[in-house]
Amino acid sequence: MMRNMAGMMKKVQEMQGRMESMQADLATMEFTAMVGGGAVGATVSGDGKLVRLKLDPAALAPDDVDMLEDMICLATNNALDEAAGEKARLLKDITGGLPLPPGMNLPF
Repeated sequence: MMRNMAGMMKKVQEMQGRMESMQADLATMEFTAMVGGGAVGATVSGDGKLVRLKLDPAALAPDDVDMLEDMICLATNNALDEAAGEKARLLKDITGGLPLPPGMNLPF
């Protein structure tokens, strides 16, 4: 019984190490989403930070501020969704599809 527990703890430590490595790799990745026919683009890092915002000057018409704000939010959220999808895919590879034990969640 004790040997099984030691083996399980070793596997948990290995998984945690792989998760930390994945998190570091994910932080270096970038995910971009474009909306409005390319009028607005948002690029986020894999750890959920907005790193770049691209606006087509034609999208800066003063009478369309509300639409521009909506497009910025949509592009950013779409890029964050892509990052979250990649995180989930990588996590599934590490855990073999099993849910994480409590306390082993990755921040994001």
